[in-house]
Formats: sequence, C-alpha cells, structure tokens
Amino acid sequence: MRARLRGAAAVLVGVCLVAGPVACGEAGGAREPNGPASGGAPKIGVLLPDNTSRLYHFDKPLIEKKIHRLCPKCTVETVSAQHDVATQQQQMDAMITKRVQVLILDAVDSKSLRSSVESARRAGIPVVAYDRLVEGPVSAYVSFNGATVGRLQGEALLKALGPKARDAQIVMMNGAATDPNSAWFKQGALAALKGKVKIGKAYETGDWRPENANRNMAAAISALGADRIDGVYSANDGLAAGIIAALQAAKVTPLPPITGQDAELAAIQRLVKGDQIMTVYKPFAPEAGTAAAMAVALGRGEKLKGITTHTVNSPTHRGIPAVLLTPVSVNVHNIRNTVVKDGMYTIDQICTPKFESACKKAGLLR
Repeated sequence: MRARLRGAAAVLVGVCLVAGPVACGEAGGAREPNGPASGGAPKIGVLLPDNTSRLYHFDKPLIEKKIHRLCPKCTVETVSAQHDVATQQQQMDAMITKRVQVLILDAVDSKSLRSSVESARRAGIPVVAYDRLVEGPVSAYVSFNGATVGRLQGEALLKALGPKARDAQIVMMNGAATDPNSAWFKQGALAALKGKVKIGKAYETGDWRPENANRNMAAAISALGADRIDGVYSANDGLAAGIIAALQAAKVTPLPPITGQDAELAAIQRLVKGDQIMTVYKPFAPEAGTAAAMAVALGRGEKLKGITTHTVNSPTHRGIPAVLLTPVSVNVHNIRNTVVKDGMYTIDQICTPKFESACKKAGLLR
C-alpha cells in the first residue's frame, strides 16, 4: 500500500477534482468501442507487479472476493510480473488473446505498458489502472491521493525534528523514477519540507528495492557524514528497511527519524521499537473494492456513474474517471486504532517475543 516532479507524475499530480460523480461517470463510463455486451458474466484479468508486496498479499484476495460478491459467475485470473516489464507485457498480450472482458492493471512501468493498454483498447477491453496511473487509454483509475501521502510523511518528519528542523539536514529516498506515484509522493513531501529543512542528498530508488535504498543511503553517509544526517524521508517501508540497515552498518545511534509507507508488519514493529517514526496506512479494502466494482461495471458494459468521484490527467489522456482515497498516518501511538482496529494485524502478530518489551512500553501489551 505500497509520486515525482518530472515526467508522467508532473501531469498526474494535476488532479482535477470534479464535484459530482455524474460528470465523472459520463467522462469515462461509456461502453468501450467493441466492448463487452451488457448483462454477461465477464472474465476479468488482474495484473500485479509482484507477488511479494502488500499488493499481492492483501489487495489480491480482496479484489477477487469483491468481484465474486458483485458477480458470482465472473471468472478472475490473477498474474504477477515479478517486477519485470517484458513479463507484464506478455501477460497483457495473453489476456487480450484470451478475450477477457476487462483488465485491472497495476503496471510495473507506467510508460512501458502504454502500448499494451493501447492494444487492449483496440480489442475493446477496458483497463482499470490500479494504485498507479499507467499511460494510454485507461477507462478508470483508483488509488490513494499521493500528494497527501507525501505531505503526511513530510509533516511527520518535521514534527520529529522539532525546533531543530531549520538547521537540520535530511536525505530524501524517493521511489522508482518509472513509477508516477513516486513523483506524486515526492511533490507532497516537498510541499511540506521545502524551505523548512536542508535536503543534503536525494535519490530515485530503482524498482523500489530495499537493496538499492541501502546502497543509496551508504553513499549519502559517505558524502555527508554519519553525524550530519538528522532525518530521512523514506518513500515506503521497504526502502526504510534498507536505509536502517545502512545506518546501523555505519554504527549510527540513535537512528535519526525515518518515514515510511504501506504499513508493512515489519514497519509496524519498527514503530514499536522506535527505529521508524511513522508509516502511511492505505486501507486496502476500499481500494480493492472500488477496483472490483469498476471492473464488473465496465465488464458488463455499464457506465461508472455512482462509482467515480474525481477525474485525473495522465501524460496521454485527460479526464480519466477516478477514485482517490484518503491515506492515514500511523505512529506508535495509534497502531491499535488503525491497523489493528481494521483487522490488518493482530496484537499477537505485532508483539512477538522479540518485541514484547517494546510493546508493553507502547501500551500494546499489559
């Protein structure tokens, strides 16, 4: 659960809020050319970028469950691209050849999948962009407001730095340059941070991989000095893990405040332990449920009126019907009222013997 100032994202963050779902529904809810006939039982393809992140472990079963609840006779095929663009392109081609009625796509690379989205449109197959906005003629988009994600992260970092923020120096560990969400997150973070803290080094982290964040952080430590890094903006929890490993290898203690995103279990445990100051929780059920509702409606040839609430612009298309959900900032003080309350994790899952003492201190255990 798992945004940039250049390229695709510079356009993406120009989100135009359209008051009234009717307008949005009319903008993109009409049946696609040569699209599926109304009233059938659609075959729906779901294409995810990997099978290791929260998208696979949390979102996938929620999407499939909601589709079957809305359309018991629908069939769903879900595939993972293992972070490989060519693999996802082949998977898209295979889905088109099988004549699925609609696709839910979380693109590995928003630009490289454009031709596949165009192929789907030519075949009359609507594409729902999931979590990140792919280029090309998509029919709908659902995600969390990336600018808000970045703003929550930036504000939390400033709060942790306190009065020392103006004289502090931070490192920005942004996500992958190929992901338009990365630019969106970054823009939101900079809106909070710019002029209030010095950014000593900033990196775009290839493929969102923790090992790349680890290398980047080691380079930042070497360039700036271990004692001259007062905080780290980490775009997500996976990057935070790599960042923390690099800081620990350099024997930095105590750790500077570090942000995150996706509310991974390991990150929640780092909040409890004090190694990470916050993560951004994106309640997956509303996102997954919205994508499923969009897919079923489009697969039946129905309009999206009543589902979409906004429109967004991509580098290739304007006025894409969209739903932008609100993320939640999680810190050690509200774990119980967020990820535990929503059933994402239990106290037992978080407070394993290794974290028992820290959990008691945090008020999660008595």
